[in-house]
Amino acid sequence: MVIKAIEASQTWQIRHEIMWPDQPFEFVQLQEDNSGLHFGVFVHDQLVSIVSCFIKNTEMQFRKLATLEEYQGKGIASELLNHIFKVAKEKDLKKVWCNARTNKKSFYEKLGMVDTHQTFIKEGKEFTIMETLW
Repeated sequence: MVIKAIEASQTWQIRHEIMWPDQPFEFVQLQEDNSGLHFGVFVHDQLVSIVSCFIKNTEMQFRKLATLEEYQGKGIASELLNHIFKVAKEKDLKKVWCNARTNKKSFYEKLGMVDTHQTFIKEGKEFTIMETLW
């Protein structure tokens, strides 16, 4: 398993397949993608997990964390998040946060993130804002 920086366009297929398969492909392309940091996990040279990070002031929001179905449950996304937490600390950022699907909240809590109990609905799915401070 290797984690490395990737281009925004490399995230789109996995975003679409895993997160929003019922939406048009363009739905997963974010306006701010060109200003983000994007990371991917490669297993035997295959991209299997992705995340996009956006820094504003002293905060990093990560978005669109997704792992191919056959690679889920193997700790890959956890390693990827630990990698971006390390990047955030190296950049002296004070907070990392995300809009997590509510049904995935326990995954983020295992990595030390806290539920802010700020929730919202997007395209019929419930989200809660999770954060970590250090």
